[in-house]
Amino acid sequence: MRRVCMSKIKEVLRLKYLNQLSNRQIQTMTGVSRNSVANYVKCFVELSAELEDVFALSDTDLEQLFHPNKSTSKTKAAALAVVHPDWNSIREELTKKGMTRALLYEELKSAQPDLYSYSQFNRYYRRFIKSINPSMRQIHYSGDKLFIDYSGLTMPIVNQKTGETTKAQIFVCVLGASGYTYVHASSTQSTKDFIQSHVLAFNFYGGVPNILVPDNLKAAVISHKKGVVKLNESYADMARHYGVAVEPARPYKPQDKSKVELGVKAIQRWVLMKLRHHTFFSVDELNQQINLLLDGYNNKIIRRLGKSRTELFETLDKPSLHLPRVNNYIYKEFKTATVGVDYHVELDGSGYSVPYKYLGKKVDVTYSSTSVVITLGGEIIAHHPKLWQPYHDSTLLEHMPNEHQYQHEKWNPRRILNWANSMGASTTALMESIMNSRSHQVRGYKSCVAILSLSKIYGSHALEAVSAVALELNIHKVSSIESMLKTKSYLLHNPQRSVNNTFVNGHENIRGSAYYSQINNKISEVKI
Repeated sequence: MRRVCMSKIKEVLRLKYLNQLSNRQIQTMTGVSRNSVANYVKCFVELSAELEDVFALSDTDLEQLFHPNKSTSKTKAAALAVVHPDWNSIREELTKKGMTRALLYEELKSAQPDLYSYSQFNRYYRRFIKSINPSMRQIHYSGDKLFIDYSGLTMPIVNQKTGETTKAQIFVCVLGASGYTYVHASSTQSTKDFIQSHVLAFNFYGGVPNILVPDNLKAAVISHKKGVVKLNESYADMARHYGVAVEPARPYKPQDKSKVELGVKAIQRWVLMKLRHHTFFSVDELNQQINLLLDGYNNKIIRRLGKSRTELFETLDKPSLHLPRVNNYIYKEFKTATVGVDYHVELDGSGYSVPYKYLGKKVDVTYSSTSVVITLGGEIIAHHPKLWQPYHDSTLLEHMPNEHQYQHEKWNPRRILNWANSMGASTTALMESIMNSRSHQVRGYKSCVAILSLSKIYGSHALEAVSAVALELNIHKVSSIESMLKTKSYLLHNPQRSVNNTFVNGHENIRGSAYYSQINNKISEVKI
């Protein structure tokens, strides 16, 4: 059994027991093979544990349960590998009159005695035929799937102050069994707006379906290749929050989401076209008008059924929807970061502390508009409120090291100031100013080391000169100091230094004051 990330094992169990998906569907959504899915399910059954207890385990404990130390033989694995015949050749042979699968199988069996059984041969062949001639026959179960897409037709929004026109994006989702439709306009198709439209849709339906079927836009799907789906992390987190599975439509296969394709066309015809002569000054104003027309669309009688989408929703989809979470999903973003020498993680220009023992570790950062959560190996090691102003720090006292620990670490104030002192008094003063300007001295280490390292490129004398200018102008940013070194703009800061500078005054194109005195004298003579 090929080892996979521990979080994927939890995802496999969630999709199997909470969403009741087949092993094949789980393989498509997670990239874990069906055999591995079956093995993980079997292992979970043997544990006789509650699903919530398994979800609460750390990655290390989960590893011991599902991947106990066993010596595996590569030779044995290679011996068990299945060797398939050339299916293209078999297909060509079967096109010949009088040829049968049974006869072909007997010929292959005589040439390869260890070939699998005839029933397996037929099963593999049928799978091959489906892969080259796919046919779709969708059966929509009650409350099972919600099909999601954006309308290609957008709506103009006029800025009252500037007169500038932007395009509002139209989110459309349709429940499979009833066709009950929800529409929401947003400023962009970004992940944040995309997820917000989902949250509003779940509130509109009063529940959540079993499976979401979005298109392959980047707000939902990062990649979808060879049957393996990699979801956008924020979108996958939203799905976990509501306990819903995600099964994106195959790329370039609109028939996978034909329900919403037809829904989009109908919304363009019965809603958006009715608003074409309206002028909207905000997305909220557009949504108000859409909501008024949406009820009329859902209440229209479908001729071949004799019922409206609203009636079908009440009898088919609504009773089968999962109850929504009490709390709406709060949009989160994810990133991987390395804990710096100052035991802080940088995020949007601000620093968030972690316990000092994790110095240099790669950690996962999950952040929303209100909080920042830092984890390592699935365990939370720090939790901070989100800072709105950049270049501020959130430092917890329990994360700080004891004073005596500084003596044994790579960087400390004494070492930084000794290095700066070798270049000059201005550089030393600048380093002290940077460290004293931070909430804690250690937060200035990274900037100090970066600035001092510039001496290796531009020289100690240039850095000392720049430090004098930076002190006078109260400049602490590494990028600003590096820019002054690149452009030599620090040479022009002091007027006295600029006038007497041989680098500037020695240029052949600079004529000097004497030249202009001669010109003025000649002009005076001409006037006389």
